[in-house]
Amino acid sequence: MAQKAYSLSRTKWMCKHRIVFTPKYRRKVIYNELRKDIGEILRKLCGYKGIEAIEGHLMPDHVHMLVAIPPKYSVSSVMGYLKGKSSLMIFDKHANLKYKYGNRKFWAEGYYVSTVGLNEATIAKYIREQEAADIALDRLSVKEYEDPFSAKGHKKS
Repeated sequence: MAQKAYSLSRTKWMCKHRIVFTPKYRRKVIYNELRKDIGEILRKLCGYKGIEAIEGHLMPDHVHMLVAIPPKYSVSSVMGYLKGKSSLMIFDKHANLKYKYGNRKFWAEGYYVSTVGLNEATIAKYIREQEAADIALDRLSVKEYEDPFSAKGHKKS
């Protein structure tokens, strides 16, 4: 796969990062209309800064993205910008969330980031297929338990 090199006025670069961040208290709130709105907000914010969102997926309890960040920005400043501005925009669109989160901070502190080398396609595929894999794993882990108080399997004395 040919790697796309980006350019600034005097710079050629290929700085791609995999980032993961969660809502406060890792609440499972990213679904339905909120999920759609968060996706739009993050794409819009990335566009404002010239950051390319190559791949992204919103899970119920976290956001997983593959982004190309220009070298003029540090990853920490981009994450501060994305989380800070998106939080304000989310509370503007969904005012009822203020009762759960209080002080207009939707995202938890911190994030996970790793650089993407030449295995960009593998990571993009993982992000795309993560939800289906999680659903399949959940279905496998569902166990049907027997009622411990039923007469089956107990000897009467």
